[in-house]
Amino acid sequence: MTSLAAVVPAGGTGARLGSRMPKQFLAIGRTPILAATVRHFTRHPGMRAVVVAAPAAHLALTRRILAGAARGAPVTVVAGGPTRQDSVWLGLLALPGRVDIVVVHDAVRPLITRRLIADVVRAAVESGAAICALPIAETVKRVRGGGVEATLDRAELWAVQTPQAFRADLLREAHEKARRDGVVGTDDAMLVERLGHPVRVVAGLPGNVKITTPEDLRRVRASARR
Repeated sequence: MTSLAAVVPAGGTGARLGSRMPKQFLAIGRTPILAATVRHFTRHPGMRAVVVAAPAAHLALTRRILAGAARGAPVTVVAGGPTRQDSVWLGLLALPGRVDIVVVHDAVRPLITRRLIADVVRAAVESGAAICALPIAETVKRVRGGGVEATLDRAELWAVQTPQAFRADLLREAHEKARRDGVVGTDDAMLVERLGHPVRVVAGLPGNVKITTPEDLRRVRASARR
């Protein structure tokens, strides 16, 4: 069986959400968002370890919240870095030595499914790197200085989600190169793309919402009540 590990960068502050505490600690029903997210991975077949990179000021709170989530794969909490990319890197450093595929997932996307994780992992096993994404339905324009510069072909544009999965050595190489080059990517796939390695795309889920705004939080809470 393919050996899996997950890295969950959880260093967000909730500034755009207007929360006084980091958004990953807010609740969906009675369950903190972070715990709801992490459980998808601790219970996934073949998962050897889950590493959560949390704000340094909230390590004890993070460990308390996740104490009940570790039924299955063990959970390790480490201090994250100043950027998401730094947090993923620190999570990679904390993984056990023998792992085939690393799955990276946003802490505040709690409505993923086992099937979506499995689809992305399967594609990564086959190709070395995989993401999930949805085609963009709206017309997209490039705007500069308050005016339209161009209308883009939306047939070629996809909105990328997580989880993303990569061969472990490939992801480490991508992060090491980015650190040497002083590059900060918008996601881990971008770092792998810089190596010239192809990234497979599988279908994401419309409900796989990343909680960023109050409306996102309301939408996730409403979905969880159904």
